[in-house]
Amino acid sequence: MTQYTRNSQMGDGDLLPDPIAQLAVWLDDAKDAGMLEPTAMALGTSVEGQPSVRIVLFKGFVEGDLTFYTNYEGRKGRELAANPRAAATFWWDRLERQVRIEGAVEKLPEALSREYFYRRPRESQLGALTSHQSEVVASREELDRRWEENAQRLAGSEVPFPSFWGGYRLVPASLEFWQGRRGRLHDRLRYTRVKNEWRVDRLEP
Repeated sequence: MTQYTRNSQMGDGDLLPDPIAQLAVWLDDAKDAGMLEPTAMALGTSVEGQPSVRIVLFKGFVEGDLTFYTNYEGRKGRELAANPRAAATFWWDRLERQVRIEGAVEKLPEALSREYFYRRPRESQLGALTSHQSEVVASREELDRRWEENAQRLAGSEVPFPSFWGGYRLVPASLEFWQGRRGRLHDRLRYTRVKNEWRVDRLEP
């Protein structure tokens, strides 16, 4: 059985008072550790008791909230419209660390979504415009054909911003910082928002 031995004890006072600042530090550590996708996070949504989880890429903080981008008409977009709450988890195996976040989800202003859309590579812009996310497609060839048609039709011009695509912000109500320890006695420190302040509790592993 694998033992988690890369970290020393995480004391109650070892984390920053602001969990967003602490998350930023751990994200930087994950980037420095050479993770393939250090910003990858598992995003969980739920409608009528049926949970759904997928990996999305964290795209930075907006006023202390976590952001990601997607097609509003895909499964996750439909589920967030029905139940605008979500949970997310970062897992960094090289550091034997994870962070769990729970909270409400809101759409980002269109201006921010547009700004991010036009920072993406042109191929990704065309992909967002082409994909009917989560819908059944007859074949890969059908998907590639639509992408090529859009690429040719828009050659030499700006890719139009899709009205069905944009960003979300996950507004944290709680964040749990987990660090592996020997004997499965892992460190778990959870921040909970209480009246605009953060309370920190240690949880048993």
